[in-house]
This record gives sequence, structure tokens and C-alpha cells, in this order.
Amino acid sequence: MNIGRGSGLAGSSRIVVVFAAVLLVACHKQEAKAPPSAPIAEVGVVRVALKDVPLTYEFVGETQSSQQVEIRARVNGFLEERLYTEGALVKAGQLLFRMDQKPFKAALDAAQAELAQQQARLTTARSNLARVRPLAARNALSQKDLDDATGNEQAAAAAVEQAKANVTNAKLNLGYTTIASPVAGLSSYAKKQVGSYIDASNSLLTYVAKLDPIWVNFSLSENEVLKNQAQQASGELKMPERGNMEVEVMLADGTKYKRRGRIAFSDASFSSETGTYLIRAELPNPEGALRPGQFVRVFVFGATRTRAITVPQEAVVQGARGQSVWTVGKDNKVESRVIDVGEWTQGNWVVRAGLREGDIVVVDGSVRLAPGATVKPVDVPAGATKAGGAPASSPAAVAEKAPAS
Repeated sequence: MNIGRGSGLAGSSRIVVVFAAVLLVACHKQEAKAPPSAPIAEVGVVRVALKDVPLTYEFVGETQSSQQVEIRARVNGFLEERLYTEGALVKAGQLLFRMDQKPFKAALDAAQAELAQQQARLTTARSNLARVRPLAARNALSQKDLDDATGNEQAAAAAVEQAKANVTNAKLNLGYTTIASPVAGLSSYAKKQVGSYIDASNSLLTYVAKLDPIWVNFSLSENEVLKNQAQQASGELKMPERGNMEVEVMLADGTKYKRRGRIAFSDASFSSETGTYLIRAELPNPEGALRPGQFVRVFVFGATRTRAITVPQEAVVQGARGQSVWTVGKDNKVESRVIDVGEWTQGNWVVRAGLREGDIVVVDGSVRLAPGATVKPVDVPAGATKAGGAPASSPAAVAEKAPAS
């Protein structure tokens, strides 16, 4: 009995030992199969600071000739010749049209003949007066004879002046038959063809648009003007003196025009039809690269936002909630924070709300982040981020624009 009971206990012990060994092996296998912990992501960050930043405002503008001249006929007659190539650049003083000159030459000849006739009459009247005056002084002729001679001389002199005026008028009319451009610029098509009869009702022949300088017109809404006035009054926005705001334009294909201009004019009042405030920039255009009627993107420089918060373009994420950035908080954990972006400045967005001075913003490596993830922040030197051009759908293009005056 004792031997059997002892053998049973020994068997049970062996079973427990074997079971423990199996559990130990299984635990070691599970530990061996457990995946290694993920490495901490390294991200580039910048620390938010308040600073004065230059602003770039963006508008849509339209080019306009600085002087568009109507070329009109000043006398009636038949159009004889067109002397320019339609659509070509013309010089100041270049002949554009010639009208039939024969009737005007004939009128000039007649006026000159009339002048010669009146000058002959004046010579006769003066000679007669010279004979009558001494005779009347000796009472050889009556006072009436002297008065008649004097009156004839004066009438002849007046007739000569009238004839001279007629000659001058005839010369002017003959000169008006050759029609020249008063300015250098781009010509339009001929609105009247050779052989047409021209009179006061159809005297417009073509247009010439001066290209250098060229104007670029754009406008501000009333709300934009009032908002900027309030920001200037509070010191949040600084504007340069009148005439010191530079302008750059971008063409439809995305190329920038190589010459900058300046704000040259701001209207004194709002348009009652559109509720907008007209601004005009003037740009040099010696090669005629800009033509009237082009739609361009206008960039205005010179304003300064004071004590502003900015973040690089690559830090801003566009999502369903709008614009947001990743920030690094306590224990190096990241969170997504919605921001309100304003103007565009030198590759950075001005942040109007959502960030405070001292916040740490991720600018590199944000694609692989998730809320609450632990990261290893690495400071990015100032200016090391890429400063690109403003996106086509820029919030700065519709949020605020600075008045030029």
C-alpha cells in the first residue's frame, strides 16, 4: 500500500514538471514570435515666433492701354489709300490713311487766287487814299470824298485778312487728307475700306493703343477696404507711402512679366454698379509684350503684417476640416490643429488663428503621422524650408487685400 501510494505521488510530480516545461517552452515561442516595437519617427519642426513679415497680395487684373486714340477723318471725302499694316505697331507721326486730295487742292488754289485779288484791291484803295488825303487837306475835295477813300481802303484791308484766313483753312483741310498717328502704339484694323466716302457720321477709321507704359486695373471690395483701414488703425498692418507699392504680373501661362511697376492711381469713390474700388498700376512695356485686354494675376508688394505668426507652406495640410498643422506637445506627442490662414508671404502662410507663440509645428515628415504618436522632433534651421510660389487657389487671394491709397 505504501509503495503504491508513493509511486502515485512520484508520477504526479513528473506530470507537473513536464506540464511546466511545456508552458515554459510555449512562452519562449510566443516571446520569440512577438514583433519588435516600432521606431520613433523623426520629424523636422519649427518653433512659432511673432515677427513683422512683408505681405504679398494677389488679385486678378486686366491690362489697358495708357492712351487709346481714335483715328478719325477731319474732312469729308473719299478714302483713297491705307498706308499701314493692320494690327502692326506704328510710330508717332506715321501716316495711316490718305484721302482724295484733288478737291482740297482746288479749294486751296481758289483761296489763294481770291487772296491775290483782294491784295490787288487793297493796293488800289491805298493809292487812291494817298491821292485824296492831300487834296482834302487843301479843300480841293470834300470831306465825303476823303471818308469814302478811307472806308474803301479799310474794307479792302479787311477783305485781304478774310482771304488769308480762307487760304489758311484750305491748307488745313488739305493737310487733314493725310491722317497720321499721334502716338506710338498698336494699331487696330481699318474700320473703313479704300473707296468709302467719309463724313461726320462715319469718320472713325481705326484705333491706336499706346503700349508703353501699360496700365493694369484691378479692384477691391468695400469690405476689404474697411478691413484694411481698421487693421492700419490698430497697427496690425503697415502700408507704405502712396506710390511706393510695387506690382508684379503673371501671364496666363504662368510666366512672370520681367518688369515691375507701381500703383499709379486709386479711384476717389466706389463704383455704384459693382461696389468695388478701382486700383490702377502702371508698368513699363517697351517691347509691347503686354497687350490691352489681357487678364493677368497681379501681385502687390509693400505692406507689412506686424507681430504675425507664420508657418511654411509644407506644414499646412488641406483636409475635410480645412487647413491644419501637426504640433508637438508634451512627451513629444503630436496632435492635428485646425488653423485659419491669411496672407501669403515669402513661401509662408500668415496664421490668423489656431497657433500661439512658442508652439512647435511639424514641417517635415508629417505624412506618416497619426494623432497621439510619439515623435523625435529635430529643429529645422530658419530659411531651410522650401519657399515656393502661392498656390493657384490661395486663401490670401480672397481673404484680405491692401488698398493702394
